[in-house]
Amino acid sequence: MEEQQKHTTDDAQQPLGNNASEQEFLEQNDKTANCESSLEEKLTEANDKYLRLVAEFDNFRKRTARERLTLLLTANEEVLSGLLPILDDFERALEAMQGAAFSEPSLIEGVKLIYEKLFAYLQGRGLKLIDARGKDLDTDFHEAVGKMPAPNQKGKVVEVVQNGYTLNDKVIRYAKVIVGE
Repeated sequence: MEEQQKHTTDDAQQPLGNNASEQEFLEQNDKTANCESSLEEKLTEANDKYLRLVAEFDNFRKRTARERLTLLLTANEEVLSGLLPILDDFERALEAMQGAAFSEPSLIEGVKLIYEKLFAYLQGRGLKLIDARGKDLDTDFHEAVGKMPAPNQKGKVVEVVQNGYTLNDKVIRYAKVIVGE
């Protein structure tokens, strides 16, 4: 009988123990759920930071590559701009020599050869002559320095006073032109 009573007492305590353990289990489950949601928030935040960092680095890489390419393409700009007056002098010398009646043909040919070699070298570095004569005035490439009466060529370039040049599609000197009106 004592055993039955002891067993009954244990049974009576067991449901209480189950309630306590259920409550502990629920509390632990809530803590685990809170911990999981906290971890998920931290994971989402870390993932967001990671994605932003990757995007920022990719933008940095692309920007520096663009800047490097621009620098390489325009690094010669100052040197080539300095050589443009020399090209102009060659052109004027050739015009003067061809206009003079006493000029030696071999002398003209020599100056022309030097001019063509220099111009070919500069073209190899990305320099291009802006073709202006007979074209419509385009302020992106031409600088109008005067007007000339030309009824059949209104708004067109009648004469080029000074040649213009581009370096890798960037204007480094505008063509100075006279426009028909």
